[in-house]
Amino acid sequence: MRDCSRLTRRAALGLTAAALPLSAATPASASGAASGVSAVGGERLGGDGVQVRGANGLPAKLNARSWLVADCDSGEVLASFNAHRRLPPASTLKMLFADTVLGKFERTERHRVTDVELSDIPAGSSLVGIRPGITYTVDQLWQGVFLRSGNDAVHVLAHMNGGVAKTVAEMQAKAGDLQALDTHVVSPDGFDHPGQVSSAYDLTLFARHGLKNPDFRGYCATRIANFPAGGKKTFQIQNTDRLLTGAWGLGPYQGLIGVKNGYTSNAGNTFTGAATRNGRTLLVTVMHPVAGSNAVYEETAALLDWGFGRGSSARAVGTLVDPVSEGGAAVSPAPDRKAAAGAAGASASVAGGPSTGRLVEGAVGTVVLLGAGLWALRRRRTKPATAEGAAEEGTTVERTKTERAKTERAKAAGEREPESGGRHRR
Repeated sequence: MRDCSRLTRRAALGLTAAALPLSAATPASASGAASGVSAVGGERLGGDGVQVRGANGLPAKLNARSWLVADCDSGEVLASFNAHRRLPPASTLKMLFADTVLGKFERTERHRVTDVELSDIPAGSSLVGIRPGITYTVDQLWQGVFLRSGNDAVHVLAHMNGGVAKTVAEMQAKAGDLQALDTHVVSPDGFDHPGQVSSAYDLTLFARHGLKNPDFRGYCATRIANFPAGGKKTFQIQNTDRLLTGAWGLGPYQGLIGVKNGYTSNAGNTFTGAATRNGRTLLVTVMHPVAGSNAVYEETAALLDWGFGRGSSARAVGTLVDPVSEGGAAVSPAPDRKAAAGAAGASASVAGGPSTGRLVEGAVGTVVLLGAGLWALRRRRTKPATAEGAAEEGTTVERTKTERAKTERAKAAGEREPESGGRHRR
């Protein structure tokens, strides 16, 4: 690390720009696409603020930090707000986990859980209630992932897949194939980890790809299931997607078919939802509303209503690109000096920078060495980012303070996710 820190800032940035694309570097600025980089899906999606044309009447009370509305079949993006802003994804990242691992095991395959498979679950995680010594079917494990957002189910499946490190690397590779270039994977479960980010655009890509898989589609639409408790006993689990089941003062959304919700103390609430009406399926992703545990669902429902209504006349402001493996034209944003600088500084802006050990699990060694050196340079010249502002380098201090104040007022009002204890929730 000391050898890397001796590099001049200009030399380090030059090495980074020459050695790898921005999408493979440590996470770039959370405030949106870095200057000089064309946004995946269309130039307008890289712009700040609301993007819409040919339609009006967007919901007036949206306060999420990022959102996107798209047609699932055509891939047309009908409207967006900071679509490529990089933010912590919470358990919505489990959509990428499913995209990566779901097809590897038969649903009827049985697996006896060991203590080792449950030993590396982060403290405070949401759990479905898996116990060592009990045998589960793969089908039951996926019910635990989708319905209860169980990190215990994720870790068991990850170990079955060859381990957490291998799974993280495969998820990052899958994100690359899907052209989800805003996403940096540190854990398979979405739990808060320094440097783990995604965007509304990328989460929508994960959902769209997953919904092509009948098993994925079936799991995210399941409301209730019986889960093994040992012996012949079972207990009932319910999907935590409130627009699917109707809970905590919300009614079920007409035509909803999934997809995934998420919450952590760092990420706040995130949600990607899909609904079908009159043969048309829309996807909506909402990230980080300012206040209220129901706000992410209310804003999603409002955007779906707009999409099925006034948004029917909207002309596309961008598109959800196809995976490279399915014939999609590969997008390779070309970094310029400003973009490289933004990518280099971001590793220090996301909760103090990514863990070197975690990066080794999911990245090429060259990326790790360059990223570590740049992180060291940045750390020497700046103070560590706060938890609230960690994923938002490039945002003004005044705005950061304002958002933090709003969040604190929300917490003081008792507006917290009530579904489970601990630091991490669905």
